[in-house]
Amino acid sequence: MPKSLVITPTYNEAKNIEQLIAEVLSHGTDVHILVVDDNSPDRTGEIVERLKATNDRIHLIRRPRKLGLGTAYVAGFKFALERDYDFIFEMDADFSHNPKEVPNFLQRIDGCDIVLGSRYSNGVRVMNWPIRRLILSYTANLYTRVITGLPVRDATSGFKCFKRRVLQSIDLENIRSNGYAFQIEVVFLAWKKGFRVCELPIVFVDRRHGVSKMSRRIVYEAAFMVWKLKFRSMFNRL
Repeated sequence: MPKSLVITPTYNEAKNIEQLIAEVLSHGTDVHILVVDDNSPDRTGEIVERLKATNDRIHLIRRPRKLGLGTAYVAGFKFALERDYDFIFEMDADFSHNPKEVPNFLQRIDGCDIVLGSRYSNGVRVMNWPIRRLILSYTANLYTRVITGLPVRDATSGFKCFKRRVLQSIDLENIRSNGYAFQIEVVFLAWKKGFRVCELPIVFVDRRHGVSKMSRRIVYEAAFMVWKLKFRSMFNRL
């Protein structure tokens, strides 16, 4: 039976994490979860440690400080590859991404190499965001598509599923970006290597608890990253 790993980076997600883990694991014994916690002051890591002690499908990487989304996913990808998982997910811990979609991703990936949970592939499917945030996200994806040629409508999506061979083909040590930029970079690298990228329409709902990790630095990093990827591609330096 193919095994799946859902990777969930956390920083101050104590109010969400126990329910999230329960919902992810409800999809069968072949679905596992890995929490990558950046020393959350609200003791998210301790909650996961307690749950992990009674369930071998729960895994935890505890890091000494807040190191960023991109490095958290790279650590998770390495964990998944070392342990021979077949399908590797990215998922937010705040219920913006609905764990009930996991079976839909696994069904869709049968004919793809990457499945993106897309907020924009079938209209705009975002709930409870301020209009400024929605405009920023939508235009960022349009900008990315125009500059890089990446043929997807939601390159910044943080809800996705990879086949193992996609992550095996990418030099994970060479990825330096975080946030939106990380999401764009990984999908672009896979697409340029010839992997098939598909989009699955999802409904994105603003977080239930806590505060957004979005910052100006993350936005600026993404804006520059698309040009960096374009020029690296032009000179065959990916």
